Amino acid sequence: MIENPEDRREAARSYIESVGGQLHGFWYAFGPHDGFTLWEAPDNVSMAAVALAIGAGGALSPLETTVLLTVEETMAAMRGAQEIRYRPPGS
Repeated sequence: MIENPEDRREAARSYIESVGGQLHGFWYAFGPHDGFTLWEAPDNVSMAAVALAIGAGGALSPLETTVLLTVEETMAAMRGAQEIRYRPPGS
């Protein structure tokens, strides 16, 4: 990138839009990670496909993803957790 600077936002936008998603933000950073993007995908499989395609190119290593839940999804998960009869190890 130093020898041939390139604004990668449009490339990132095209990748996520190709699976029906949307790019919400794109940032470079100092620290253990060189950059961050905020993408919305229609589902986890679509996002995984984009991540796998980008990762296979070798330019980004490591590539990490974090799935975010809406408040409504989290509330539904908490209600669902009430139905699970978990037994801790050794009890």
